[in-house]
Amino acid sequence: MNFSARLPKELSPSAFSIQLQELKSKGSYTDLTVSSPAQVGLLPGLSSYFLDSLKVANAWGNSPTGVLKVREAVCEYYASRGGRFDSDQILLTSSTSEAYSFLLKAFCDPGDVVLTAMPGYPLLDTLASLENLSCYPYFLKWNARSCRFAIDLDSLLSAPENAKVLFLVSPHNPTGYCVSEGEWAEIIRFCEERALVLVVDEVFGDFAFDINKRRSFELNGGNVAVFWLNGLSKTVGAPHLKLSWMAFTAPKKELLLIQEVLSFVADAYLSVSSWVQAMAPALLKDALLLQDPVHCRLKENLKILTESCPSAPVVEGGWYAALYLGEVDDEQLVLDLLREDRILVQPGFYFDFDQDGWVVVSLLSSPKELAHALEVIHSKNK
Repeated sequence: MNFSARLPKELSPSAFSIQLQELKSKGSYTDLTVSSPAQVGLLPGLSSYFLDSLKVANAWGNSPTGVLKVREAVCEYYASRGGRFDSDQILLTSSTSEAYSFLLKAFCDPGDVVLTAMPGYPLLDTLASLENLSCYPYFLKWNARSCRFAIDLDSLLSAPENAKVLFLVSPHNPTGYCVSEGEWAEIIRFCEERALVLVVDEVFGDFAFDINKRRSFELNGGNVAVFWLNGLSKTVGAPHLKLSWMAFTAPKKELLLIQEVLSFVADAYLSVSSWVQAMAPALLKDALLLQDPVHCRLKENLKILTESCPSAPVVEGGWYAALYLGEVDDEQLVLDLLREDRILVQPGFYFDFDQDGWVVVSLLSSPKELAHALEVIHSKNK
């Protein structure tokens, strides 16, 4: 039997994954890889939203771009945060992964290249590969003096001619970096020069720690088609509800064509259910209330991180932190931490950091567990 060449050549677990699973099975452990507020009890009950939605969901039909009332609710969500979109600039999808795939189908041909940040979330490479595309890196560089990550703008210049899309994640997973206004201006200029589509993943946008930091959807997109991705998974901490969206801007002469193309792609799937769309307006209206327990947890853990690791990279947003522990094998360090101390963190090689010694921890974990884990990690690194 022949399978598609778009799939990885090897799908079996790596030796590291096998060891990790064996160690996890040996008893309880402190989990610093938490990826959802629901895993740590920070998600309020959503039963009332669900019951209310059932009353109206059957009356709502599917449409390629999503129900108008929901797209208007997404516009109101952005308006409350300084963004200005019309309902015809919103398209609903079942997940941000699906939004990525729609955009890659719309703008790329097999063999084209997508530009992705390194280090970065490995899912983007998988999504590109499944569309028969290749990823080419640009780099986030860590400045040990300022304790901040920043885009190495020069690394964009080597992008191949068949690059079609630039992916930008801000706040970034896993570094917590947020794009600056200066970097945004340079990225827009680069995309204009190279006729690239810009896709901005802002799923952690509501969890930026500097409330005065302007979101990229408030900034000038110039003559570039820009797509901002978000969804209920992070906005209200409900990944199981399976509703995301893209908001987009483009030069006026291109906007209508983009709407037609995306509507055509979405119409082939119609994957967003009526009942979750019926829930969405009320959830988005209450987003700040639903986010409050998460903000409190992040604020407390960020203080613990800053006090425990004053030289750690500054986390500007999101709910992950990357720690550099020196010239150590992060793969072996992760296994030793789990084997000897029952603490689970993510190794830096998962995210293609440019050197060994990086680990990633979740800021959603309980403050007591985080404080203890950081103490243990640093005691091992002395």
